Amino acid sequence: MALAALQQMKREGRKIVAVVAWDTQIAQIAERAGADLVSVGDSVGVNLWGQNEGEITLDEMLVVCKAVRRGVKRALVSCDLPPRFVSVENARRLAAAGADMVKVEAGADAVRAISRAGIPVFAEFHGGRRVDELVSEAKSLEAAGAALLDFRHSGAEAGAAVVRAVSIPVLGGLGGGPWLDGRLRLAHAAIGYAASALDSKAEGYANVARIALEALTAYGDDVRAARHLKGQRPA
Repeated sequence: MALAALQQMKREGRKIVAVVAWDTQIAQIAERAGADLVSVGDSVGVNLWGQNEGEITLDEMLVVCKAVRRGVKRALVSCDLPPRFVSVENARRLAAAGADMVKVEAGADAVRAISRAGIPVFAEFHGGRRVDELVSEAKSLEAAGAALLDFRHSGAEAGAAVVRAVSIPVLGGLGGGPWLDGRLRLAHAAIGYAASALDSKAEGYANVARIALEALTAYGDDVRAARHLKGQRPA
């Protein structure tokens, strides 16, 4: 899929489905499910590896980007540049690792420099300010060359205003909603993969953590009882 296809979806009012993935298998599943964009989030450090916020390195992001790229053939792949590594040189490294675009949380100057280097930019910014300020920032990022916007915590009023104000697609991660051109969500959150889902009361699309717990408990029971394992033929 090309960026032009996402822009056409905005013009036609068709919603863009974006999924955050961190490994080849989930990337393959997301693409088979019809995702238009697979985003390799630097949130992998906190949510999958148990790191502290901001601890992830560029080298680690390169490994994850390559893994996701191996699983995606049709959808666009975006890869995060962690804030402390935002530069044209590092954007080029992610592009060489397979990213179709890089996602940055940075100002217009950084977006302009990376886009002028020929690398499409998915620019992130946050709500919580006056609508006119948010519209102005979105226009500034678009003018700097951003190809997509991730408007986090948009809210219905500001989100709708930004969508109308720019010609590029506006997606939403945390706090997004149907007023945007599309949504971006962690695949692991959508499927209930994290261990925290074991005790969560929130309703989701699935609860893989509970299924995994039941399966691994049953496996342990079979081993302790000296039974043949399910799915494994006796020798």
